Amino acid sequence: METAPQRRRSPSSMAASGESGHLGGFYFRFLPQRPFPSLSAPETTVRLRQWSMLGRLKAQAFGFDQTFQAHRKDDFVLAFFKDPNVIPNLKLLSDFSGQWITLGTEVQKIEATSVPCTQLSMSFFNRLYEEDIVRDSGHIVKCLDSFCDPFMVSDELRKVLLLEDSEKYEIFSQADRDEFLFCLFKHLCLGGSLCQYEDMLKPYLETAKLLYKDLVSVRKHPQTKKIEITSSVFKVTAYAQLHEFRKGREA
Repeated sequence: METAPQRRRSPSSMAASGESGHLGGFYFRFLPQRPFPSLSAPETTVRLRQWSMLGRLKAQAFGFDQTFQAHRKDDFVLAFFKDPNVIPNLKLLSDFSGQWITLGTEVQKIEATSVPCTQLSMSFFNRLYEEDIVRDSGHIVKCLDSFCDPFMVSDELRKVLLLEDSEKYEIFSQADRDEFLFCLFKHLCLGGSLCQYEDMLKPYLETAKLLYKDLVSVRKHPQTKKIEITSSVFKVTAYAQLHEFRKGREA
């Protein structure tokens, strides 16, 4: 998933499948029929419009032909961006026109950082209630306006998300903030340039949950029978000549 570069990165999805490849031994296949119902759901559409994000988020699926190995992530990601099935199909949001365009060129260099993806429950955010960021009714507690470029901070939720010197910033550790689920949630809460913020927490939680379920794969461990996440998520900076593209990738 990708969004306006001036805001923050959002993840895009790769679905495992089979097709032959070259660089690093990987080949990729575009899967345009793979649905992402969380983005097309009517309620999500209404919310994204309110948050100034409608049309600025995109998810695409690509299949690949080998078992992904974490220690080969750089080879995997570079092979993805250089693949002839990816170059004419991968979408990115243009800095200049604000329109979706295709990658259209072979990437020369990548920097891929692993994004932790371990959360299995939305109870991860219960501390927002426990620390009086959100009232028991679900209403987000308001505060005096302040500015954290480019965001206006007018409630305790945005203070926790943005202001490192705020009293309750540390209710989420840095490890918590690095989690993929937290990144999705924060991205939705901050929204686009003309975002109309919610008074209630529920719409943010519900939408983050839908997107997370769409983008992350799970399985039941055969021995322990516990649910575990099988997806790997990366924050990727890709360089093509003098241009720089930032994307998130899930393998």
